[in-house]
Amino acid sequence: MKKIFLTVLALALFSYSQAQEQDSTKTTQKSKDGNSVVTIGKGSVEIKVGNDTTMVKKKKKVVKYPKLTFGLTFEHFDIGYAKYHTGSDFSTPAGYGFLETKGSKTSNVGFDFAQMGIRFTPDFKIMLAAGLDWNHMRLVNDVTIQPKQGTLTATQDAISYSKNRFSSRYLRIPLYFEYRSSQNNHGKRASIVFGPEVGFLLNGKVKQISNQAGKVKVKDDFNFEPFRYGANFRIGYGGAGLFFKYYMNDVFAKNQGPADYKNLNFGLTFGF
Repeated sequence: MKKIFLTVLALALFSYSQAQEQDSTKTTQKSKDGNSVVTIGKGSVEIKVGNDTTMVKKKKKVVKYPKLTFGLTFEHFDIGYAKYHTGSDFSTPAGYGFLETKGSKTSNVGFDFAQMGIRFTPDFKIMLAAGLDWNHMRLVNDVTIQPKQGTLTATQDAISYSKNRFSSRYLRIPLYFEYRSSQNNHGKRASIVFGPEVGFLLNGKVKQISNQAGKVKVKDDFNFEPFRYGANFRIGYGGAGLFFKYYMNDVFAKNQGPADYKNLNFGLTFGF
């Protein structure tokens, strides 16, 4: 009975060590009386009870390619900066001074929540994903972007806002081409992910905080472009890395905001 228990324990520990990808090291477990020893090494488990020794070898799992995967996920969590520009000019567009932003607080956040992919080799995979993506413009001036207007419009307020945020939220649908290296001795890989991305506007939002009016939130499309398209690039090691996203059409719908006003995002990404 004792030997059976130790065998089960050894196999459980061995499976855990494989999942953690630590085959290059040995793990030893001893019983309280010191007469029983379980040693886990690369590709095998040695069980010793008294003078009896049993070797258990794990059979390698063969993965066949191409391999289809799909389901819910939480990957490519992006947190970084959002920058707006007209050509090579990153200043506020003429006639839209109310869009002046605080650069350090103008941000981008996003993540993927669903994914379908085909892995062709251990190193190469193509994935179609769905996720959410927010751009938060922290406005400098005490203005209010007006909802339900034919063109982007703002009013100057006699209120001092401690927070004046103008945001857009998109359903993002990226197509990823992923190349990853083989695992190193620490079980980590280097990864490069790139591809096109489209987005569908879910809503825009104004959020303001002041002593006079408290907290105010208003949702509308705010003349944002309903369909955007661009490209994304990611490079990482292990589970973290850097991302860069650029959108090729304008931030606001045609003839409803500044022309040739575009957006790029960059920062940290987690989950490869």
